[in-house]
Amino acid sequence: MVEGTASSADGSKYKEYLAGLIAGVATVIIGHPFDTVKVKLQKHNTEVHGVKYRNGLHCAARILQNEGVRGLYRGATSSFIGMGFESSLLFGIYSQTKQSLQGKLQSSGPDSLVIIPSAAYSGAIISFVLCPTELVKCRMQIQGTDSLIPKASTYTGPVDCALKTIRTDGVTGIFRGGTATFLRESLGNAVFFSVYENVRHSMHLKLKDCSGEYKGLAEIGVGIISGGLGGVAFWSAVLPLDMAKTMIQTNPDPNYSRNPFQVLKLVYKQAGLRGCYAGLGPTIARAFPANAAAIVTWEFAMKMLGIRHE
Repeated sequence: MVEGTASSADGSKYKEYLAGLIAGVATVIIGHPFDTVKVKLQKHNTEVHGVKYRNGLHCAARILQNEGVRGLYRGATSSFIGMGFESSLLFGIYSQTKQSLQGKLQSSGPDSLVIIPSAAYSGAIISFVLCPTELVKCRMQIQGTDSLIPKASTYTGPVDCALKTIRTDGVTGIFRGGTATFLRESLGNAVFFSVYENVRHSMHLKLKDCSGEYKGLAEIGVGIISGGLGGVAFWSAVLPLDMAKTMIQTNPDPNYSRNPFQVLKLVYKQAGLRGCYAGLGPTIARAFPANAAAIVTWEFAMKMLGIRHE
């Protein structure tokens, strides 16, 4: 079995989903404040008029000054729900699809022909969960003292946001940005799991060569580095698609284009290549610790639930 694949009996497959859910909760706790800064930068720094932030630190300082720590966790409720469910599906579907594709094949290392389609498929599936929850999260995040949204249009909470969106845009409105989310998750997770699996396998080989069997802090270290680098690779590859998704989901104009490539073309025309990568600083700053926390938590949860890595 390829390094990093979870092995479990049919009766315990639900544990893989439970481990993924726990990993999702850890991701939100660590990463949501960075995500709030990223969304605000993407929304405000790419518009012709409105509030501008010098950088991620300036944006975070403004939020803390005007709204306190609570401002950094705007939209966290929908994020906990979305990320918990999404992470559960992502890790569960990835593990089981990988085992199904691999079958009885014995491999000495990660097989891209198994990892990439498994990751892309699991990413595509979770995009249908992420799209509505991220729409609510993003609309909640751009509210606040620096928002140009009229007070009458603000939301009292995630449920209010979802209901108002459905009331004004119909049921399909809650899935605005679906194409961008689908592309981001399928492509991004193919990159993430490829980097994670290969870095993890390489580190395992080196550690075994140096000290034979290892455990404890060494295992945590492997999880931190492989997960963190996977997260950085994910966002480095798909940040422009995420930018397009944010613009599509937060623009109040119902006629605003939902084609991510048309949106990126418009952003590029207005703000250049820098605009397409707005929020890069806080995104990368978030990517390493948030994904490291997710992988370490996922692997620890699987260990506690009796699911072993071979």
